[in-house]
Amino acid sequence: MGPQNPPLPSAIKIRRTTSAGGGSGSIILEKYQLCRLLGRGSFAKVYLGRSLDNSDTEVAVKVIDKATTVDAAMEPRILREVSAMRRLHHHPNILKLHEVMATKSKIYLVMELAPGGELFTKLSRCRRFSESTARKYFQQVVSALRFCHQNGVFHRDIKPQNLLLDQNGLLKITDFGLSALSEHKREGLIYTACGTPAYTAPEVVCRKGYDGEKADAWSCGVLLYVFLVGSLPFDDSNLACMYRAMHRRAFEFPAWVSKSAKIVIYRLMDPNPETRLSLDELIKLSWFKKSFSQEYLSSQGEQKLGSDSLDQKDFKYLSRVNAFDIISLSSGLNLSGLFDSELKTKEIRFTCGMHVLEIEEKMATIGDELGYRTERGKDGGVRLVKGRVVLSVEIREVATELWLVELKVSDGGLMEFGELQWEELKSKLADIVVSWINEAS
Repeated sequence: MGPQNPPLPSAIKIRRTTSAGGGSGSIILEKYQLCRLLGRGSFAKVYLGRSLDNSDTEVAVKVIDKATTVDAAMEPRILREVSAMRRLHHHPNILKLHEVMATKSKIYLVMELAPGGELFTKLSRCRRFSESTARKYFQQVVSALRFCHQNGVFHRDIKPQNLLLDQNGLLKITDFGLSALSEHKREGLIYTACGTPAYTAPEVVCRKGYDGEKADAWSCGVLLYVFLVGSLPFDDSNLACMYRAMHRRAFEFPAWVSKSAKIVIYRLMDPNPETRLSLDELIKLSWFKKSFSQEYLSSQGEQKLGSDSLDQKDFKYLSRVNAFDIISLSSGLNLSGLFDSELKTKEIRFTCGMHVLEIEEKMATIGDELGYRTERGKDGGVRLVKGRVVLSVEIREVATELWLVELKVSDGGLMEFGELQWEELKSKLADIVVSWINEAS
């Protein structure tokens, strides 16, 4: 058991690294040494890290090279991963983010080490799991996902490659780069399509709003099928054909899959999200409850960030700042180049205590007063358009009830949008601004 009041999750801390390097042998923060390469992803390398204070303490360090990987596409993934993992620090089946560090050229995410590697590797070796083994891993995934949903995070990329094992064989969900957060929903729905096609619910690709919980439930159905059968239920290089098969539930079960397991999978992979089995309904089924502690499930499902696990001093600090806030805005570390354009005239930033929908409504009102046409993007958010000037409004959560608002001018409108226009906007926004982050200059 840990102390009654553990320290503030260190995902909200950031320190200057002492090495410009980012590979094996580098010393960062005078605290960790990067050892062997554990793996590489689409935008980062992951190294084994060893504490210089205690050589027995090992971590995983994700190294992101800003110069080569942080662009308009990767930026949201990094932000989502940090923001999601910050909220989910307390569940035993979710990989923990210990702290965030950065230099002008690199970002370091220091995370819990899972020396057991990917569950995918274990599954590949034995081809398929026995029903008892599959259920054991499946129960842990479902427990973690319910905790995610109750804390406003929808993973959207559940698959064996994103499930790790610790030294005791305990499952850990990782890779929240494609996750969605509850504050990004419009009218209770998510509108961005993403994920791995073979594991993605059919409604996600329809460019219509969908329920993030039900989308994760579909992925759980695919995952359980893969655990028990050893192959994907839907696997076609022609995505149109594959999604037609999903809508027809055109998959078969081998003889060794039990009737109870078949029912669970069939109900989870219901192409109609309205009738699809939810995770809250799933945990009540006798097949799921077998050899599993309901007390454990309930206690983990009810634990949320900001509960009594943080003392009042820590919680007040947490409500003001988080990892994204520090990484992107800290003048002391001069990290503005991480997410800012070199042309400062392109954008201004401020924090606001209003809800995201109220902010968007306010921006639309201001735009109308200044002669702009308001447009809503396919993936949410608003744009203000006047002639060649396109002013995009991006809103991100930086803490509880605190939002970061970025106003960006497209390249094509820079010649027509200068200091006078910024001042007009700022005067109209003055009544909702908590603080200005940077100035247009």
